[in-house]
Amino acid sequence: MNLLVTGSRGQLGSELQALQSTANGYTWHFCDLPELDIADAGKVEVFCRDHEIGAIINCAAWTVVDKAESEPDAAFRVNRDGAASLAAAANATGALLLHVSTDYVFNGSNYRPYREDDPVAPCGVYGRSKLEGEEAIRTSGCSHVIIRTSWLYSAQGRNFVKTMLRLGREREQIGVVFDQVGTPTWAADLAGAIVSMLDKLDPASQYAETFHYSNEGVCSWYDFAKAIMDAEGLRCKVAPIESWEFPTPAARPHFSVLNKRKIREFLDIEIPHWYDSLLQMLEELRASGG
Repeated sequence: MNLLVTGSRGQLGSELQALQSTANGYTWHFCDLPELDIADAGKVEVFCRDHEIGAIINCAAWTVVDKAESEPDAAFRVNRDGAASLAAAANATGALLLHVSTDYVFNGSNYRPYREDDPVAPCGVYGRSKLEGEEAIRTSGCSHVIIRTSWLYSAQGRNFVKTMLRLGREREQIGVVFDQVGTPTWAADLAGAIVSMLDKLDPASQYAETFHYSNEGVCSWYDFAKAIMDAEGLRCKVAPIESWEFPTPAARPHFSVLNKRKIREFLDIEIPHWYDSLLQMLEELRASGG
């Protein structure tokens, strides 16, 4: 089957590229800007037809959460309109669309891990744009699987782990919020789950499914930062602070732990604990000289 991966130079797209040699039975087409603008519906459909795409994996997203508040048009163009374009192309060509979404579709007021059917209520522009992208896909009629994830990081690109490593080498102390709780996700683990999903699904069947995937376990950003410093042997002290002490343009959900039971049972997989995956990523980063 021919696969189109959008956003291929991002964290998740890069991890999928790393897996292509071990994923048998697929011909991969990796695209990012400027070669393919996912918000250009006509070009997306032409690409899918010309390359006989059987499945689209949408890793493209506007993920600069705070900047989305001041540039909402840009965020909606990618996260909503881009998703709609891909859905239209999938519907027109009979391809399966596998779309990556976010825990930010929830407002964080829950008292237990969020299930796929829990009510959504985004806090800010980023979450709203991703939610409207989900809704555009569902109403398009295309065969689709939506996977929501959280706190994504990898050895590639910019992310919380790499920021903490930089600050840990530059400063003696930093403050990190302890009242926002969720679960980190190593992009390599999510990429593996996506390939497992492709192996499981029948491209000739019609799907309309939503799953949650993150690593296992729960932590605050403070706990995550301290684990990073300790694992890397950095002496920078991490001090717990409250969200009001570190104001940001975009509000964050205070609790966004995702329930992974559905995807665990569907794929029959064990999901690694976040700390174990963090250690693997740091080892990979050291090996690459990062």
